[in-house]
Amino acid sequence: MYSKFPEILLIEDDPGDIELTRKALNKAKLAIKLHVVMDGTQALAYLYKQGEYADSQQPDLILLDLNLPGMNGQEVLQQIKGDDDLKQIPVVMLTTSEAQEDIVKSYDLGANCYLKKPISLKEFDNIIEALQDFWFSVVKLPPP
Repeated sequence: MYSKFPEILLIEDDPGDIELTRKALNKAKLAIKLHVVMDGTQALAYLYKQGEYADSQQPDLILLDLNLPGMNGQEVLQQIKGDDDLKQIPVVMLTTSEAQEDIVKSYDLGANCYLKKPISLKEFDNIIEALQDFWFSVVKLPPP
């Protein structure tokens, strides 16, 4: 079991998907701290503790949307996995894209998992609960 409140960084630009994720995480059995940024530039500022994110905590898990304004999810992923201080943070691509080239490129860039956002609320809840169970109950994560 996890010894502290896991920190999850959600990088998502859709307010509806942010709210769905927040609600699904609240329903799950493990208390977490969810931090949300809405684009790639904010994500990197958060991860590098810049500007308004100077006091941010390194996340234990990143949920990353592929289709972001400006810097897309794969560009953010490439930056994270190319940085020695960030590359061990697990990154789950959580997106609407089922395109094979998006899946392959995400894994090539170091994504730990690629999930298509489900249409139904129940399926979304199930995926978020499974993610939480896997990453914070089953997997042994490196220390921050």
